[in-house]
Amino acid sequence: MAFYEIEFPLGTSSVESVESLLDELGASSITLLNHGIEPVLEPKPGEIRLWHDTWVRALFEESDDQAEDAGWVAKARRLERLAGFLGPQITESARVRAVLDRDWAGVWRHDWTSMRFGRRLWVCPTSAAPPQDPDAVVVRLDPGLAFGTGTHPTTALCLQILDSIPVAGRRVIDYGCGSGILGLAALKLGAAHVTALDLDPQAVVATRENASRNGVLANIDVRQVDETGTDARLQPAFCVMANILAGPLIDLAPCVTAACEPGGHMLLSGLLKTQAHAVTAAYAGAFAMVRVIERDEWCCLYARRGS
Repeated sequence: MAFYEIEFPLGTSSVESVESLLDELGASSITLLNHGIEPVLEPKPGEIRLWHDTWVRALFEESDDQAEDAGWVAKARRLERLAGFLGPQITESARVRAVLDRDWAGVWRHDWTSMRFGRRLWVCPTSAAPPQDPDAVVVRLDPGLAFGTGTHPTTALCLQILDSIPVAGRRVIDYGCGSGILGLAALKLGAAHVTALDLDPQAVVATRENASRNGVLANIDVRQVDETGTDARLQPAFCVMANILAGPLIDLAPCVTAACEPGGHMLLSGLLKTQAHAVTAAYAGAFAMVRVIERDEWCCLYARRGS
């Protein structure tokens, strides 16, 4: 099946109205792009925060009509509708290009390889051969519905430290579990039980599915929470991990602190190095910093709660 993209500047139009028009025109997908150098950090749940130079990329399926000019006619009509809505300048700035027909599942499998974190913890694709290391602790995971495969520095840093924490036989809590990778790693390292929390229902589904694939579903409790992160049933744990964002980490400080038992371990990640001081300050009253590790512009805070 062949596809093509139409890419154009959003300008002063609203996202909702442009998306509605593109849906009417038969777009298979719609993506918002940053064409400048302006970062967007920490949108609130459900918030769409745009850049000043936002472009829209719409994917369309090529016409099945066998006539040679049918495809060009369809493209021209869609551009004409866009120009009528966004203004005639759209015909000068819009970019139309073909999208190669590829086996995208095969593409990510080719690029997605086994990775080691710390001394013995490995995250491997489900189809990969096991590591040669006889002491390897393996989490099987493929990219899917939710964030977390170990490729992003924030996740990698958490896994690196987690490999050194004595979680065997202990309870662990994972705030913002995403794919469940951190909780699954804790269970594979011998944790007795993991409570995984996330406000995204897709993360809840992904974590349960990944736990089942790794044979640890009986030892993990996956729960959806609201933006406050509160759960009346939550019992303090020996290790609390929260790989989210600096803003939520600060907002959730009382909740995360209460979730960690005295003398327990805490991993906070998902934050830029420039945000470490503010996050550290939010937890300073109850925790002593053990270590801060960095990769690129990201960092992870490892702390212990006072007895």
